Amino acid sequence: MKRNLVGRKVIVTGAARGIGEQVARLASAQGARVALIGLEPDRLRALADDLGPSAHWCEADVRDSAALQSAIDECAGAMNGVDLVVANAGVVAYGTVRHADETSFERVMDVNVNGVFRTLKHATPHLERSRGHVLIVASALSFTAIGGMASYGASKAGVESLALAYRAEVAHLGISVGLVHPSWIDTDLVRGAEVDIPSFRQMRKRLPYPGNVTTDVGRAAAAIVDGLAHRRSRVYVPRAVVVANWAKALLNSPLVWPWTRRFAAATVPSLETEVAALGRSDQLVPGVQPQPTVDREIS
Repeated sequence: MKRNLVGRKVIVTGAARGIGEQVARLASAQGARVALIGLEPDRLRALADDLGPSAHWCEADVRDSAALQSAIDECAGAMNGVDLVVANAGVVAYGTVRHADETSFERVMDVNVNGVFRTLKHATPHLERSRGHVLIVASALSFTAIGGMASYGASKAGVESLALAYRAEVAHLGISVGLVHPSWIDTDLVRGAEVDIPSFRQMRKRLPYPGNVTTDVGRAAAAIVDGLAHRRSRVYVPRAVVVANWAKALLNSPLVWPWTRRFAAATVPSLETEVAALGRSDQLVPGVQPQPTVDREIS
């Protein structure tokens, strides 16, 4: 089994900035041919130019199945196949269930769960031919929930279950599947949330390690690229997030509930107030179509 990326053909969704951009840059630096899928054509074009003639880019929304399929097929044609896929495009929304806008909640689920489903569905024929590997970017919140981020937590728990089912379904095709579980990464997404919602920053400070630290985006990208090269089934960023996986039954147990209740009481009311004052709750990672009156693209 090949343990490096030289000559490997990689598709990255949500590739215009943040984790996706850095994964593309690092994979290319390690000799991979890289195809970029996202929504910011100027940034995608500039990134492809930086990466050189072996890079290809397509504009596509992961909520648009036909457009996404066309983009994946075009990327496969440009690279003469697909060996590896990083399903990175996603969206986060802040706010509680009682105050959340239904459209916002539905969009988070559509992007983070259905968008991954569409990516996997349309990439599968190409991965079957190469007996390839896919890494799906989930979250540390796949393992436990935080009040005020219900839609995001639900979507990332759903993504984990989707990925595990898909892993079983395609094993006989020679396709392997991995999950990436980042905690807070130093991207526009986290920085933007801290600016817009001060209580979000305070909430993070109250969390136990590693929930109270921010990891450099380059370190996250390096872990993902290593996961591609070694076809890892789990990638934790930082590595201490593995404890949340091992301890998820405890984290969601009656034993921990008294702490969870106190934590929520100290953080949720102010978060509700600030999100309501902000007038919007969604923050986007490139790969989904923004609604300019509500959102801005970040990752």
